[in-house]
Formats: sequence, C-alpha cells, structure tokens
Amino acid sequence: MTDEFMGPPWQMDWTLKAQAARDALPEHVRKMIDAVRAELVTAKDPYFRGVDADVDLPDGMRVQPARSSDPKGPRIFFFDNGHGWLRYTFIPRVQDPQVVAEEIFWQ
Repeated sequence: MTDEFMGPPWQMDWTLKAQAARDALPEHVRKMIDAVRAELVTAKDPYFRGVDADVDLPDGMRVQPARSSDPKGPRIFFFDNGHGWLRYTFIPRVQDPQVVAEEIFWQ
C-alpha cells in the first residue's frame, strides 16, 4: 500500500438498511442502482463538486448535496428521473477511501 491518495475505482460499502432496501426492490430498479454504483465508484470526484460537475452523468441522473450548509457531508444521487435516490457519503481517507451508501428510496 502506498502513502499517496488513491483514485478511482473507489471501494463502496452499504449500510445494512440500504442493502435491505436495495434487495427488496424490483429487478429493473436494482439494475438502475447498479448503474448508479458504477457511476459513483468510477467518478473522479464522488462528491461531484463545482458547476455542472455531474454533466457527464447519464440522462435521468444527477447529484446534489443533502444540505447546502454541509458541503463535505452526504450527497443525494437521483436516478430514474427523480423517482429514486441514493443517499451516500464519501470518506476520502489516504488508505482505503470509500463511498458508503446510507439510504435508498424508489417510488
């Protein structure tokens, strides 16, 4: 292991609640969530900072801070044109940085 900051692909972990919610969804929604996961683990910056930083995301996907007053806090990744979202945080450790999916919702 090096002392340099690692880049993508990032590790991704799921809270038990988020994993259970994902597993309970229909197959086609789980495939959309897998696409969200692929975008998150390969993103140069999983927080999608800056103006139009998420412009490269596929149609129907966008990212925004959960609270504008907490710029380094959780993010909401909207998918399926806003019908679903995944709340996540990014832990930018030098060793083993990772994305943590905290909550999933789809309607």
